Amino acid sequence: MGTRRLTLLTVLAIVAVACSGESGDDEAARDGGAAFDSGEARDAGAAPDGGSVRDGGTRDGGVETGFGVITGACGEIDDELTSASPAKFDNAIDFMADGYDDGDFDRLTEGGREIIRDGNAGGSSLYSEVFAYEVLARCEGAELEWTETEVEYLDMMGKITDLVVTIDNERIGVSVTRAVKFPFDDPYPVADALDLLEGKLSDVLLSSANVKPEFAWTKQILHVIAYGPQHATALETAYGMIDAATKSDTILVVTVSNGDDDFLY
Repeated sequence: MGTRRLTLLTVLAIVAVACSGESGDDEAARDGGAAFDSGEARDAGAAPDGGSVRDGGTRDGGVETGFGVITGACGEIDDELTSASPAKFDNAIDFMADGYDDGDFDRLTEGGREIIRDGNAGGSSLYSEVFAYEVLARCEGAELEWTETEVEYLDMMGKITDLVVTIDNERIGVSVTRAVKFPFDDPYPVADALDLLEGKLSDVLLSSANVKPEFAWTKQILHVIAYGPQHATALETAYGMIDAATKSDTILVVTVSNGDDDFLY
């Protein structure tokens, strides 16, 4: 995991949990700024516009829902869902010392559990897709409409997206990727971030053109799971270097993962 995990964010999140009496794994912050910038985990009683820590809640039978503490931009995607202009949001999810395993399955949202049950089209990205969805579900009220293998395209060998959700009654495609280098703690160059974003943003446009009309979405979210704050900084710099046409009609969400997060990568 590396020493970057012992961040000020983690320490303050633990202090906030201890003071409020809530379980750290159920809480989600609605701070307007990225957690890795501010280093703050706000009090659970704070007003939504000031940044609050939200409990994931419980399902019938008392099973806790909501895995990981979400901080940063949460509950802020609104008019961007129908605007033709690009937009970008930054947040973070902290698993502290408790990485996800099969015993935590029931703590996921129903959509998260369905993504695991359905699987994806291949590769090692399943859990990054699950937790990209979990962030959107807990923060933006996203509801899963179709998983990756359920969506049909004009050319099934062409570009596809990972999930289709509804947010505020708008159908939204979600493409998920990861910003990471190996070994994990190696620096993440801006050049790598630029290659990642340019490639994935171009793929978003191609998959939107390729989807069958009955599955078509209003627009897409490109959700990047970033290994650390330095990765998010590189992505921010790279994003500013990309031309408007490539970014057009796509919402970029960057979620930094903290704590015991190796399962995502």
